[in-house]
Amino acid sequence: MANSYFTNKTLLITGGTGSFGNTVLKHFLASDIGEIRIFSRDEKKQDDMRHEIQQKHPELAGKLRFYIGDVREIDSVRSAVRGVDYIFHAAALKQVPSCEFFPMEAVRTNVIGTDNVLTAAIDAGVKKVVCLSTDKAAYPINAMGISKAMMEKVIGAKARTVKAEDTTICCTRYGNVMCSRGSVIPLFIDQIKAGKPITITDPDMTRFLMNLDEAVDLVQFAFEHANPGDLFVQKSDASTIGDLAKAVQKLFGDTGTQIIGTRHGEKLYETLMTKEERIRSEDMGGYYRVSADGRDLNYDKFVVKGQVHTEADEAYTSHNTRRLNVDETVEKILTTDYVREALEGWNK
Repeated sequence: MANSYFTNKTLLITGGTGSFGNTVLKHFLASDIGEIRIFSRDEKKQDDMRHEIQQKHPELAGKLRFYIGDVREIDSVRSAVRGVDYIFHAAALKQVPSCEFFPMEAVRTNVIGTDNVLTAAIDAGVKKVVCLSTDKAAYPINAMGISKAMMEKVIGAKARTVKAEDTTICCTRYGNVMCSRGSVIPLFIDQIKAGKPITITDPDMTRFLMNLDEAVDLVQFAFEHANPGDLFVQKSDASTIGDLAKAVQKLFGDTGTQIIGTRHGEKLYETLMTKEERIRSEDMGGYYRVSADGRDLNYDKFVVKGQVHTEADEAYTSHNTRRLNVDETVEKILTTDYVREALEGWNK
């Protein structure tokens, strides 16, 4: 990917050893980017990533730098952002059950950690920061979503405090990224390969389906088009969990299903844009831009003037977006490296 924005620039990825960070490397490492910094707290994953790049792309390994640290500790963030031009902020606690049981851990990473990254970025003169959020932040009902919704509020508030020509801060929000760490498709595949029935929470539950390449494309689109405080979402297809399970079984074999009921804090469907956001959104083709709320602390604008229209007719959800059938879902999941690699040599 040759892109003049990144020519000879330094990009920092927080949480960079995760699924998103690995996909960014696939997109950017062979481009004319100057340096990519991976910031995370897991030295084992950093070591694995380092060795993989050295083995597969020895000529490019010199572009990669690794920083051990934690977004919860602002001093470790400050040391990593010195000399950085751009940041993709992906560090997060993102699994719904763990955040339900340990909500303050979600606050420390997702809310306070984001504030630390943005504070350090502004102080260091970083030009652009794109933060990664989730559909669970829209009308949140679980601790993960609530912490991400607060993260988005921190992003909006920080974006107001700095001139765009100094640091532009924006946000992306996307649905389930297929085959990312902790997601359901790898679980289904492992259960089938073990000869066990796959476990389904609720077959009528719907989820947006996005692959990792699309997640990176969304972040790059936001990077190129953002005004301060903007939120970007991609127009995404969805399927029911029941059809997703059938699609995986169609590829790997049918070992039966077991309905286990919804987990802590799960919704029947997910929302990418609320009714309130949709009314101030801009259709940009494959994406929506939700402009920042530009009202200030003059409370007359909230209490006296208000707004005539406060919400659209409906939110943008996994129930009302384009619904894939089983065959279309098979095609969709085959766009992921994980599924294609899992199929190699697998004898149903």
